Amino acid sequence: MSKTRARHGTYIFQRGSTWYVKLQSPTCRVEKSLRTSDFREAEIAALPLIAEHKAALLANRPKVTLIWHRAHEPGLRVIDGEQAIVTERELQFIDASGNVVRREPNGGPAQLLTPAPSSGVPSFKAFDDAKRPTPAVKNGDDGIMETYLSHRNITGHKRREAEASWALYKSLIGKPLKNATRDDGRLLAQHFKDTGNKSATAVKKLGWLRAAVRLAIKEGQLQFNPFAEVVSENGDDELRRKPLSDTDMELCKKHLGLLGESDQLLFRFLATTGARLGEAFQIDGEQIERDVRYVVIGSKTEASQRRLPLPSALIPFLPDKIVGPLFAASPSIELAVKAASKRLNDFLDECGLTDRSIVVHSLRHRAADRLRAHECPIDIRHALLGHETRSVAEGYGEGFSVVTLKKWVDKIGF
Repeated sequence: MSKTRARHGTYIFQRGSTWYVKLQSPTCRVEKSLRTSDFREAEIAALPLIAEHKAALLANRPKVTLIWHRAHEPGLRVIDGEQAIVTERELQFIDASGNVVRREPNGGPAQLLTPAPSSGVPSFKAFDDAKRPTPAVKNGDDGIMETYLSHRNITGHKRREAEASWALYKSLIGKPLKNATRDDGRLLAQHFKDTGNKSATAVKKLGWLRAAVRLAIKEGQLQFNPFAEVVSENGDDELRRKPLSDTDMELCKKHLGLLGESDQLLFRFLATTGARLGEAFQIDGEQIERDVRYVVIGSKTEASQRRLPLPSALIPFLPDKIVGPLFAASPSIELAVKAASKRLNDFLDECGLTDRSIVVHSLRHRAADRLRAHECPIDIRHALLGHETRSVAEGYGEGFSVVTLKKWVDKIGF
C-alpha cells in the first residue's frame, strides 16, 4: 500500500514516489500529478498552478483601498459659524478680511471595501470628524516599515505611497513578513498590474516593501526578502525571458568588438557563469582551493551567497590574480548595474536580437539550460546559479567542493 506524504508549508504532497499538487477552494478542488519524484523540481512545476490558485482566491476576496474621506464639499462654506475655504483635504478658516487664521483637515483617512456588499452600495470605514481615530495596534512588521521611512527620511507623497503599499500587503496577503514567500510578492505585483499600473509603476510601489525588508535583513530582524526580483522593470516577467540560443551567441561573439573592453569581460563573465548582473559588481578579489580559482558572490543575508569557480573559457581574459573590484562600481553599485544593463541590452539590439524577451538576463537562462542539457544534478545547478528558496540554499558554499563545481561550470561555455 503506497503512503501519502505531505510537504509541510506547501501545496504539494507525495504519493508513492511521485509528487502531486492539491489546491482547494470553496468552489473547486484540483489534484494533479507533477510527474516527478524530485521535490525541488515538483516545487518549480507547481509554482504557476499555485500562483493561479492564489490569484483566483484574491480575486474573490473583498479588497481594501486607502482613500481620503472628506467631511465637507469643496467651496466657500460656513462651518460651526465660521467661514472657511474648503478643499478636498483641508479646511482654511478665514477672518472678516479673508485672511486664513487656522487650518484643519477636511475629513480623514478611510478604507474603501470592494466589491460592494450585497446592498449594492460600496462600503467604507471613515474616521469620525469630531475626534481623532484610535490608532490600530501596531505589530513588529509595522515597525519595520516605520523604521525604514524614518531611516530614509521619506515624507510627503512618497511616504503616503509607501504606507499605501504596506496597507495593501496587509489586506491582501495578511502574512507576517517572516512567513512571506516570493509567491506572495508576485501576487502583490500582479495585483498592481491588474489594477491598471504599468510594470515600472508596480516595481516602484513594490520597491518600498523590498527596501524596507532589505533594511530589516541588514539589522537582523528578517532573513528573506519576498519582494526581491518578482517583477521586471522592463515589463517582462523573469520567467518569460528567453535564453540566448547558440545562433544568438554566435551573433554576439561576432559583434563583441562593439563593446568596450570592460563590458566585453562583463558579457563573458555573465555568459560563462550564469551569474546575475549585480553579482558581477560584488567581486573584489579571488581565492584558491586545490588550485581552482574562485570568487564569492551573492548577498550575505539572502539565499544566493555562494562560491563560484572561474570558468576555463573566462580565465584567459582575466588578470593573473583579481586583487580588487573586477568591475568599476562608481558612483554606486546600483547605478553601475543600471548603466551596464542599458549598455548590454543596447548591444543585444545592435546584434539584431530585438525580441523584447531577450535581455541581458537571458544569459542566466542560457546557463541554466546548458547545465540542464548536460544533466547537471539540480543541487549543483542551484549551488552554481544561486537559488532563491531558503530550503534549497542553506548549504551553499559548503555543500560542494569548488573542484566539483568547476567541472560543471565549465559545461556552460561561451
